[in-house]
Amino acid sequence: MIKFSELKKGSHVMAAYEGTVSRGEIYEIKNSEKQVCIISGEQTFWFDTGKGLITAIPITDAELTNFKFSKQINDDGSVKYMKGAFRILIPAQNDFSRMEIWYRDETRQFATPIALHQLQTHFYEMTKVYLNDEQF
Repeated sequence: MIKFSELKKGSHVMAAYEGTVSRGEIYEIKNSEKQVCIISGEQTFWFDTGKGLITAIPITDAELTNFKFSKQINDDGSVKYMKGAFRILIPAQNDFSRMEIWYRDETRQFATPIALHQLQTHFYEMTKVYLNDEQF
C-alpha cells in the first residue's frame, strides 16, 4: 500500500478495480477524503487510498526506457540512466535495490529500492519538470 502523502498528480501506479489490476496515472486528488482519481486508458475511477487498491510500480529498465531515459553500461558493470542532465546510477544491470540519482549539483542516494511514483517525485523536486514531460 502506498502512503497517501506520497501520491501526486501525474504519479504512475497500479490500481485494482472490480478484480482487474491495471496501470494508471493519478489525474486528481481529494485531500479531505484521501481519494485519488486514476485515469487508465480512456476510463477514470475514484479510489479510496485506505483500501489497499493502489500499489506501486517497481522501477525497471523497461520503465526507464518508457520515460525516455538513455542507458550506458559502465566498465565496472554499473549502469547509468540519463535524461537531460538528470542521472540514475545502479550497481549492476537490472539491480534497482540501491541507486544514486543526481541533477546538476544535487545528489540523493537510496540504500533500498524506491518505486516509480517516488522517482517521479524526486525528479520533479530536483528538476522542477515532470518526468513524463517530453520536452526534458
